[in-house]
Amino acid sequence: MNKLLFDFEAAKKKIYDHVGLVEDWVVYPIDNRLDKHWGIFGDDVKYADSISQFNSDGDYYVDEIYEQCFYDKHIYRGDDFTLIFCDPHVDGMKWWGIFDNKKEVNK
Repeated sequence: MNKLLFDFEAAKKKIYDHVGLVEDWVVYPIDNRLDKHWGIFGDDVKYADSISQFNSDGDYYVDEIYEQCFYDKHIYRGDDFTLIFCDPHVDGMKWWGIFDNKKEVNK
């Protein structure tokens, strides 16, 4: 069990290091969205399972980009993936969405 927890912490550190994030007072979960097509539109991140859903009239998801005073930024970009602070306005949850940079859709 100890190895499992050490492996988890090591993986989380690699993710944070890749984007330049330093964990602070409040720790948020990471939601894996690496398979989603995504884009940033103002204060929102929009994402979907396919490009056709992304471009549809509503068959996609939209989360507000959450601003947390304990972190300098709310979008952390690395070479391969991006972490975005997401507030889906569901049950008070907030988390880091992790998105594949190759699947980013430009406006």
